[in-house]
Amino acid sequence: MSWIREGELNLLEKISANILKAGPMPKHVAFIMDGNRRFARKKNMGRQEGHMQGFNKLAETLRWCKHLNIKEVTVYAFSIENFKRTKDEVDGLMELAKQKFERLLEERDNLEKHGVCIRVLGDLNMLPLDVQQVIAKAVLTTRTHNKCFLNVCFAYTSRYEITNAVREMAWGVEQGLIKASDVSEALLSECLYSNNSPNPDLLIRTSGEVRLSDFLLWQTSHSCLVFQSVLWPEYSFWNLCEAILQYQLNHKSIQKARDLHREHQALQQLEADRACVAEHLQHHGNGKPADTQRRQEAFLHYTACREERVQDFLDALKHKRDSFFNDLCSSAILA
Repeated sequence: MSWIREGELNLLEKISANILKAGPMPKHVAFIMDGNRRFARKKNMGRQEGHMQGFNKLAETLRWCKHLNIKEVTVYAFSIENFKRTKDEVDGLMELAKQKFERLLEERDNLEKHGVCIRVLGDLNMLPLDVQQVIAKAVLTTRTHNKCFLNVCFAYTSRYEITNAVREMAWGVEQGLIKASDVSEALLSECLYSNNSPNPDLLIRTSGEVRLSDFLLWQTSHSCLVFQSVLWPEYSFWNLCEAILQYQLNHKSIQKARDLHREHQALQQLEADRACVAEHLQHHGNGKPADTQRRQEAFLHYTACREERVQDFLDALKHKRDSFFNDLCSSAILA
């Protein structure tokens, strides 16, 4: 089954889509695709077939999102917690992932035509080497595409992602790229796997479960959360429309919360910079209070230096992550 489904919406779907698009639309939607195993039991089929049906539904959902002008989708494909399942099921999921990413590489012309960029978020070191390599090829093949984005969370949990971001900042301090005083909420966000994406506007979980299961905890603090009872393989265009309508009904309050958070974050950074400048002037002012002009000059100099340090650190972090994917691709070619 193809990752990219062609085809138009039917007349009723088109009319409904146009009505929805008259209101505020989410630009980034995240899905917890839950219910594949329950669907398999319901239909008396094997678990692997249930997971296959779940992938098919993802391809169909991406088509709906394309017609609704939703440019970015993030999906919870495989949690680190899923490694606790039976060996047969985990091995089956790894094989399915390998097959689907290999199929994606076969569709590179179609992906280029639609401008689809594939990103995989998670600790790929936990995966079998052959799965790592095919994922790396898919990521590198589509990395210059910029019309729409599919983020696949694989070997992922949010707590692991946040912990890893803290490790990355600690690495930056150890390497002398940044100072401990440069660490901030905003910098942590830049160190997450999802740093290239805006936070989701809407998060949808299927199957009736009303918990986030360690998915995008940091990124969805100001997102609309919609929990739907339908099993993922049975998800429909109308279920998606219902979730978008919920987003539209709550759009104003969500936007207000985001704006307030941005203002608070900027104020926190301003206060932190002022505190660092005050401490510097106290230690280097020979006990004399600094005048307003000197304080202002010191503040501007400090913030410029901090921003330069942080950017150099983020460039180094990007290089480290890019090298990981490049090395995987090189090892696959040599093999």
